[in-house]
Amino acid sequence: MPAARESLLDAACTALARRPWSMVRMVDVAAAAGVSRQTLYNEFGSKDGLARALVRREADGYLAGVERALAGPGEPRERLTAVVEWTSAAARENALIRAMLTGCWSERLPALPLAAVPSSSSVPAQRRADGPLPTPRDLVRIVRDRAVSALAGPTATPADTAELARPCELVVRLALSCVAAPPGEGGVAELVRAVVPHQTV
Repeated sequence: MPAARESLLDAACTALARRPWSMVRMVDVAAAAGVSRQTLYNEFGSKDGLARALVRREADGYLAGVERALAGPGEPRERLTAVVEWTSAAARENALIRAMLTGCWSERLPALPLAAVPSSSSVPAQRRADGPLPTPRDLVRIVRDRAVSALAGPTATPADTAELARPCELVVRLALSCVAAPPGEGGVAELVRAVVPHQTV
């Protein structure tokens, strides 16, 4: 039931944009997606299950955007700049992504434990989101490692990848600072140039 699942997650995301999660009602999410409330419960098990699946989907969408930025055209520094720009834009437009990146969960958002949760749901394991949710530290590591992998190339030695790890992590942390305090004149590209010397990547 992938289409219904995506419709339900879209409806939950729209509802969250309009009101705090505590005021989002399962019956309204189901109605907005054009399915029964029972279908919603069958798919996610509970409101917390829906929230965890929504957070997981938004995290996956953010990371897919990172992959696109890293696969784009240009020199490595331009691709890292694209990662910072994508991170800033995604966090500005999506409160869940901003919360995942910063660890600052407002009262409008679901209050979820980031650790794995036990589940007695009959929902198949591959559709549940009861595994651990990413912390800001997890996301820094994942984005750093993906950047290193994308920029190092298939012939890189372990020494090459180790040398890339630090500037890539600095760029990811720069991206997080741009989420908290967007850059002024000169923008992101100038900041990345200051952090990552040309010969490094």
